[in-house]
Amino acid sequence: MKHVIVFLADGFEEIEALSVVDILRRGGIRVDTASIMGRLEVEGAHHVTVKTDVLAEEADYASADMVVLPGGGVGTQNLGKSDLVKEQCLAFAGNKLVSAICAAPTVLAGIGLLEGRNATCYPGMETEMHGAVMSGHAVTVDGQFTTGRAPGAAMAFALELVKRLEGEETARDVKKGLVYEG
Repeated sequence: MKHVIVFLADGFEEIEALSVVDILRRGGIRVDTASIMGRLEVEGAHHVTVKTDVLAEEADYASADMVVLPGGGVGTQNLGKSDLVKEQCLAFAGNKLVSAICAAPTVLAGIGLLEGRNATCYPGMETEMHGAVMSGHAVTVDGQFTTGRAPGAAMAFALELVKRLEGEETARDVKKGLVYEG
């Protein structure tokens, strides 16, 4: 079974995080939400509190195929301050998959992972994308990196992650079950 770790920090964008968790699980993928806050409860940007599965420092990175960084202004700032998040993104970039949506691709760009790569991010954050080639698309895939633009792209982003992990047919089945027409 494929395994994904979704990092959560106070201020995360709820739609981006929870849509990804839900849709990946519908695709038969094991998902662990991992708090970087030193406690299991994490509060989203719109005051939705989520109890994560694990603390980030206790997550099983060796068995994971992908890490995901949801956006949100404050959430992204918190992710960007986390040495653990940056270290794991760098490690995964070697031979696994790394995904980020909204403002969170700036964390990847800040550690040099998107230099010369096609990517997208929340409008207005492009100046923080340090050398990335901005696509402006809802979802952009380049090598092992998948980036999403904004909360409105959360379902398309999550379905692309299912496709990357479990294939086109599984992604199509999940999309059909959701009656998603995007």
